[in-house]
Amino acid sequence: MRRFPPLKRILVWLVALAGIAFALPNVLSRDEAAGLPSWMPHRQVALGLDLQGGSHFMLRAARSDIVAERLEAVAGEVGKSLRDADIAYIGLAGEGQSISFRVRDRAQLPAARDKLKTLTAPVEIGGFGRGAVSEVVFDSADEDELVRLRLTDEGIDYRLSLALAQSIDVVRRRVAEVGVLEPLIQRRGEDRLIVQVPGLDDPQRLKDLLSQSAHLTFRLLDTAVPVQQAVEGQAPVGAEVLYSYDDPPVPYLVQKEPLLGTASFLAAQPEADPSADTASVVVKLDAASQQRVAAVTAQQPEAKVAIILDGQVAATPKLSDAVKGDTARISAELPADSAADLAALIRTGPLPTQLTFVEERTVGPGVGVDAITDGLKAGLVAAIAVAASMIFFYGVFGVFAVIALALNIVLILAVLSVSGATLTLPGIAGIILTIGVAVDSNVLIYERLREEVRGGEPLRRTINNAFSRVFSSIFDANLTMLIASAILFYLGSGPVRGFAVTLAIGSVTTLFTAYTVTRLIVKRWLRQWRSERLPKGIRTGRFSNLDIRFMRIRNPVFILMAALSAASVLLLAGIGLNLGVDFKGGSIIELHSKGGPVDVADLRTRLDELNFGEVQVQQLGSGEDVLVRVPSQEAGDNAEQTAAGVIRTELADEYEFRRVEVVGPVVSGELTRAGTMGLAISFVAILLYVWLRFEWRFAVGAIIATVHDVLLTVGFLVLTGIEFNLGSIAAVLTIVGYSLNDTVVIYDRIRENLGRYRRMPLSVLIDTSINQTLSRTILTALTTILALAALYLFGGGLIRSFSVTMLFGVVVGTISSIYIAGPILILFRKRTDHIPGDEITSGADAGAAGAAKGTV
Repeated sequence: MRRFPPLKRILVWLVALAGIAFALPNVLSRDEAAGLPSWMPHRQVALGLDLQGGSHFMLRAARSDIVAERLEAVAGEVGKSLRDADIAYIGLAGEGQSISFRVRDRAQLPAARDKLKTLTAPVEIGGFGRGAVSEVVFDSADEDELVRLRLTDEGIDYRLSLALAQSIDVVRRRVAEVGVLEPLIQRRGEDRLIVQVPGLDDPQRLKDLLSQSAHLTFRLLDTAVPVQQAVEGQAPVGAEVLYSYDDPPVPYLVQKEPLLGTASFLAAQPEADPSADTASVVVKLDAASQQRVAAVTAQQPEAKVAIILDGQVAATPKLSDAVKGDTARISAELPADSAADLAALIRTGPLPTQLTFVEERTVGPGVGVDAITDGLKAGLVAAIAVAASMIFFYGVFGVFAVIALALNIVLILAVLSVSGATLTLPGIAGIILTIGVAVDSNVLIYERLREEVRGGEPLRRTINNAFSRVFSSIFDANLTMLIASAILFYLGSGPVRGFAVTLAIGSVTTLFTAYTVTRLIVKRWLRQWRSERLPKGIRTGRFSNLDIRFMRIRNPVFILMAALSAASVLLLAGIGLNLGVDFKGGSIIELHSKGGPVDVADLRTRLDELNFGEVQVQQLGSGEDVLVRVPSQEAGDNAEQTAAGVIRTELADEYEFRRVEVVGPVVSGELTRAGTMGLAISFVAILLYVWLRFEWRFAVGAIIATVHDVLLTVGFLVLTGIEFNLGSIAAVLTIVGYSLNDTVVIYDRIRENLGRYRRMPLSVLIDTSINQTLSRTILTALTTILALAALYLFGGGLIRSFSVTMLFGVVVGTISSIYIAGPILILFRKRTDHIPGDEITSGADAGAAGAAKGTV
């Protein structure tokens, strides 16, 4: 066996020691980690909201709102510019992204166009791109006296980007108002904001604060004409009709020009009314605003002012009563909590555009603690089961595999700590799955080592040959998992990204620990004991004498599998998947009763009375926990949030809201497209690699086998009615990687044997190859099933559907790598010197087959 270069050996142990150092703070409490020496790492793994409790919100700025605001603003500027230039016009109006008007005197048309050139001048866009952008352009040649301008798409994009950038600061200030110090607020795409708030006690209050633009103005009432006349006809120039919050709403004619606005307000505080159970909001004004109000009050002592919030009239007091000196008072008989929220909105300033909640995922702190406990329990059980099975089958070499596996987990935690990546509950599932899959590399090495030993060469050389020849299979297996993880991370969201992160990290660390570290340990063992034989305790030799003729029954099994695949397609078309809220929208609410067992019938009746459609109520493990599913509301994203808010108001006194997931139609549609695209891209990327790694016949076989596994898994989900959500997409993608890994290992051996036994009939050669890798197939499936069984039994309800889907997929993937991938090669006659028939017709062939059978 070739020696490890000293530098390489030192680097391996340095990586291992660094991993232990960076992972160490995670086994300590936060205070203990902070007390470590300054030269040691202190950072712990960042826990996702599903593990520590908190809320994840996705907010969307509507492009149509930006267009409407810009249309109104530009139309106002056009009218003002024309009036300032004494150019008479008629029919100033906006529609879509166009603004048009007619000049009364055609002779003034050039002057009008010249006056409006300032509106069409390019705007420097600074940090939002390079150069400048024209927000407004003349739309077409003038027809008679008609002038038409158009808002450009580039200008709207710029305004949308600017509004989102400005919204981040406002959102951050409003989150601070509810007492959260470390929120995560970032842009997502062109029109979204992600807000993640750990440890949030009252998510509804934060939603109320973020859902309001909070444009507050004081405007004088216009008494030029009666209000009803303005409602039925046209409001005077400089005035408009607005309605109150009353039911039914009351119209008011108010001046467009604000007397007081956002710039006037210096501070705001709620002030309780000792004589009533209400409160008002006291606002401090700047000096210029005080002077302006004093001038109006002197001229119009009886003037009334409308206090307007987001386009609706909240109150209409006398100006002299509402504003006294440097203080404005908003008295609208507000409850104390509403007054506190209004004061917070004034302090934080208005949002530049309305933000709509399109997704919410809230987890109570109790659920997070339970999830961590369940995850650790499942991980411990999985690790013990896998370690015990490896030691049972491989003895001392099994201990080496367990050491490599332990280091693998340590390195995953270290990378998570250093990178700052978030660990979610599905991320824990990814680590546990890595435990089951990682030992596959050790099994491949040990089984290849047993095979090489039969060649009679010195143990040092056979060990070196075994590691060298098995590297390509280990690399392929982890690369396919890495590809699936990368696609899942790119197209996934929230906790599912956490699964992709840990699975991707595990793919890389497995390649290091299972191959490099194991090789270093085996080398050390060989130098220490100077053995010329493999150690005792390896029990996989019982598979060596197997000579199962798998291909003899290939036709009936292939037909059966094809029929099951066709049946799965029919089930999918006829019954369909039980789509979760991720893909069809709606709400999922997990409740815990504060007063003992839940009366499910009574709860269902109460929810039905709210008229939110066919609400489902499912009792969970204990009689005090229930899961409520609210169907998607047809009125859009705001309707979804309204439904969840009404249910919270209805049940908050009697139930603890442990988990809330609300997905609007926009996000559900995007997730559906992303999930479909993710599966398609993963198929193409992984199978393209197989094509390059082998050749087209092998690639087609791998494609058909993988499609078969996906179809049967989908059929299983349809039959069982398991909810199909983002976790299911993660399960299917992982099954694709696992199944392809199984197929690649067998194909690798088939390709090797094609060069070794050139006259052996293809079906016999395939059987030989499968038998040679059968011990690896069985042990890898066993360890993976043990890990998944631990997830299913101890991982908690949130990942149970993922676990059972994966369990089914592992079994199906193992079968397809034998009875789908193999027969496909026979179908394509993958051999130029193929001899028809399944029987061996020459003594040379028989000898080759016998030699192959004895080589495992």
